[in-house]
Amino acid sequence: MSSRDTYRLRSRSRLLTAMRVSAIALVLIAFAAAASAASAWSGGGGGQVNIVRQGAPPPPWKIPANTHYYKTIQAAVNASTSGTWVLIEPGTYYEEVKVEPAQSGIWIRGMNRNTVIIDGQHRVGNGIEINKANNVWVENLTVRNFEFGEKEGVECPDEECGNEIWWNGGPSSNGVEAHGWWGSYLTAYDTGFRGGYGIFTGHETEGSWENIYASGFADSGIYIGACQECDARVSRAVMENNALGYSGSNAGGKLVLENSIYQHNLVGIAPNSEVPGDRPPPQDGECGRPNIEHPDPTPIITTTRIPRSTIIRGDQILDNNNLTVPVNESTGIAPWGAGVELPGDYADLVENNEIANNPNDGVLGFEYPNPTNGEALIKGEDPFYPFTVYFQLAGNRVSNNVFLHNGYNNKASPFAGDIALMGGFSEIELFKELGYPESHSVNNCASSNLLTDATFPASIQQSQSCAKATTPSPGGGLPAVEYLVGLQLEADAIREAVPPVGQPAPPPQQTMPNPCQGAPKNPLCP
Repeated sequence: MSSRDTYRLRSRSRLLTAMRVSAIALVLIAFAAAASAASAWSGGGGGQVNIVRQGAPPPPWKIPANTHYYKTIQAAVNASTSGTWVLIEPGTYYEEVKVEPAQSGIWIRGMNRNTVIIDGQHRVGNGIEINKANNVWVENLTVRNFEFGEKEGVECPDEECGNEIWWNGGPSSNGVEAHGWWGSYLTAYDTGFRGGYGIFTGHETEGSWENIYASGFADSGIYIGACQECDARVSRAVMENNALGYSGSNAGGKLVLENSIYQHNLVGIAPNSEVPGDRPPPQDGECGRPNIEHPDPTPIITTTRIPRSTIIRGDQILDNNNLTVPVNESTGIAPWGAGVELPGDYADLVENNEIANNPNDGVLGFEYPNPTNGEALIKGEDPFYPFTVYFQLAGNRVSNNVFLHNGYNNKASPFAGDIALMGGFSEIELFKELGYPESHSVNNCASSNLLTDATFPASIQQSQSCAKATTPSPGGGLPAVEYLVGLQLEADAIREAVPPVGQPAPPPQQTMPNPCQGAPKNPLCP
C-alpha cells in the first residue's frame, strides 16, 4: 500500500471518529437539555419523596435513596424540608396535620382525590393547617368532618377550629405573615352542624385554588381574608350547601373568582368589609391602591371609571336558597337568598356571570355599619377601631351578566329582583342620632346586563349607567334597611320552624389525571 493510500485511510478514520464523537456529543447535549427541562417542569426533579402508607413498606432494596416511608401524614410532613414531596397512598387517615414554617416549600399530594381521606370524625380540630409556612401545595385528597366546639374543656371557635384545609398566615398579627398557598383537586365537606370553613386562607398573599369542592359549612365553603392585595385566583370550584359559598373579609386588590359554580347555598358569593376581625379593612377591589400599607377603612371613590382588579366573572351563581344549612353567629344574620352579596364593598367587578333562581336578589349591595352591635368598641376596648365603622358601597360595577328568575320570594318588594344597590343610610333619623357620617355610596354602575326581573333603583342601567363618569347614591333609606332586617327575621323564623340539618356527603369528584405529574421518580411514580 502506498504512503498516499495509508494517509487517505488514516484521514478517513479520523473523520469517522470525529463524526461519531460529534454525534454522541449532540445526543448527550440534547438529553441533558431535556432532563434539565423536565427537572424545571417538575418543580423538584430529584428531590426527596416521603410516602405515606398504612401498610408495610417495600423491602429495603426496593426503596431508592431519595424515598422514605411513614405510617402517618404528620410524620411524613415533620421529616420534610423545602422541595420534599409527601405522597399519600389511598386510605382513611384519622389525624390532624400541621405544617410549620420549617416545612415551607413542600408538596402534599394524595394519589387519588376520592380515596385519600383525612377524617375528623366530627371531632373538634383542623384537618390540615399550614401555619405561617410559605409556598405549600396541597393537592388531590379529601378532608372531612373536622369541627369547632369544646376541646379538652376549652372552647375552640370557628376560625380556630373546624377548618378542613387552612393556610393560616397568623390572624393575631393584623397583617400578612405568609405567602404562596396552592391547592388543586381538593374536596372538603362536613355532614354535621359545626364545620366552620372548608378551604380557608387568611393573612396570606399569592395563591390559587382550582378544581376544588366544598359543602356543609356553617361559615363558608371557601374563604380568603385579610389581604389588601391578595394576588390570588379561584377557578373551577364547586361550592354548594354552605351558609356562604365564598366569603372574603377585607380581601381585595388582585383577586379573581372565575369559571366556578356557586349553588344551593344560603348566599352564593359574599366579599365584605369587616371590623374588628381579619384586619385591615376594607374590602377594596381598586387596582394599585396607593395606601395598601395603611388603608383607609372608608375610602372615597370619585368616578365609575376606575380600574378594578377584584373580579367575579364567568361563574354560575344559581339557586342560593338553602335555609337547611348550618349557620354561625355571623352567617345567621346575613340577608339570605342572594347570588352575590356586597356588604360595604368598594370597587368590585361582577361581569359575564349567569345569575339565576336566587329567591331574593341576584346581586345585593348595601352600606354596612360594622360591628352593628358595637358596644364593646364604643367603650374603647378596641384600640384600633373604637367605634362602629360605616362601610359604604362605592365604585362597584355590574356588567354583561345574564339574570334569570331572581327575586321570586319577595315579588312585592321594590328591593327584590335582579340587582339591588342601596345607600343613603345617613338620612335615617335614628342613624343620625347614632352619629352615622355622611354617606358616600356613589359611583356604582350597571350596564349591558340581560335583566328579566326588577331592579333597585328602577331602570338601574339608565340611572346608574357605567357610561356615566359619576353616579349618585342609589338611595333606599329606611325601607332598604327594613328590607335587609326583614330577610334576617324571615330566615330566623324558617329555621325555627324547620331547623337546619347536616348536609349530604358529596359524590366522588374528578381526581387529578396524573398524580405523578411533576414528582421526582419514586416507587409510586416510576
